[in-house]
Amino acid sequence: MEARGGLSDEAVCAACKEGDPITKDYMMQQTMMRVKDPARSLDFYTRILGMTLLQKIDFPSMRFTLYFLGYEEKSEIPTDIKERTAWTFSRRATIELTHNWGSESDESLSYHNGNNEPRGFGHIGIAVPDVNKACKLFEEQKVKFVKKPDSGKMKDLAFIQDPDGYWIEILSPNKMFSLMSP
Repeated sequence: MEARGGLSDEAVCAACKEGDPITKDYMMQQTMMRVKDPARSLDFYTRILGMTLLQKIDFPSMRFTLYFLGYEEKSEIPTDIKERTAWTFSRRATIELTHNWGSESDESLSYHNGNNEPRGFGHIGIAVPDVNKACKLFEEQKVKFVKKPDSGKMKDLAFIQDPDGYWIEILSPNKMFSLMSP
């Protein structure tokens, strides 16, 4: 590592290799997060963030449920369960909320968000046309902020928390280049 804290451009190029040809059709399909109370989480991700529930899958013998959400048109979701399942798992960048049955009534249970020690998972990111307008909506809905767009060293992006404390970066793609300038 260099003194400035990161890899040099040359080191990055050397570390990034061409994938095996078989990987050309691979894609980032989902990020899984455990949730304590699915009703609260589903309300947050659909009503506050505008996602669509793509599919709910119950596993009664193992006592958990998966909820897949993404930014898709409801009218495009197949009604046939076999088609819907294949369709759901073919969507890019979905969220898989996993609810272990009974967790909602366990007052001592909370999930680690990765931003406290020991650190690990950091956040998911949601691109919006206007960060300030999105944050106004979040304020009206009493969403918890980690960082507002006008605070900290990096302006024009925000971090909010979902009901389980996971961090969500709110960004505008057209503003990201200016954030990278020193």
